[in-house]
Amino acid sequence: MISDVMTEATEKMAKAVDVAKDDFATVRTGRINAALFQKIPVEYYGSPTPLAQLASLQTPEARTLIVTPYDKSALKEIERAIATFPNLGASPTNDGEIVRVTIPELSAERRKEFVKIVKGKGEDHKVVLRNIRRKAKDDLDALKGEVSDDDIARSDKELDALTKKHVDQIDEALKKKEAELLEV
Repeated sequence: MISDVMTEATEKMAKAVDVAKDDFATVRTGRINAALFQKIPVEYYGSPTPLAQLASLQTPEARTLIVTPYDKSALKEIERAIATFPNLGASPTNDGEIVRVTIPELSAERRKEFVKIVKGKGEDHKVVLRNIRRKAKDDLDALKGEVSDDDIARSDKELDALTKKHVDQIDEALKKKEAELLEV
């Protein structure tokens, strides 16, 4: 029973760290990254569809992305979605076949703004980890009549160590992203 609670908490925390890393990847740096564009919602036949499902994305240069739509009729909508997406500053151009996206150089001030955004996202993901820990702790406390108090206390310590390990992983990913953002 205790092992089930711990296994579930471990799996959820690992998924939360993966989601955090994916979320950090969506914040742009000085180089263009296809991951920034994959989840941009594009109106496609009346429903918002992620860009990655509508087109292939290639980065031939550091600040250029080429978006090749699978369906040429979606070209205008793709261009509009990229142009209006917040915090990107991208300028798309459409030549009838592909959308070429260029991003401007980041100023020092803009880099610091992005660092703040990433730190905020990091805190949000740490809150998710703490919520997972709290639920696991409640589940362990619910086992008090069935399992000895020593086992529950030992599991609480394991849970704290597990939480710290995953928080440290988020902090590490945050440091890497911060260094990447501040790199000129």
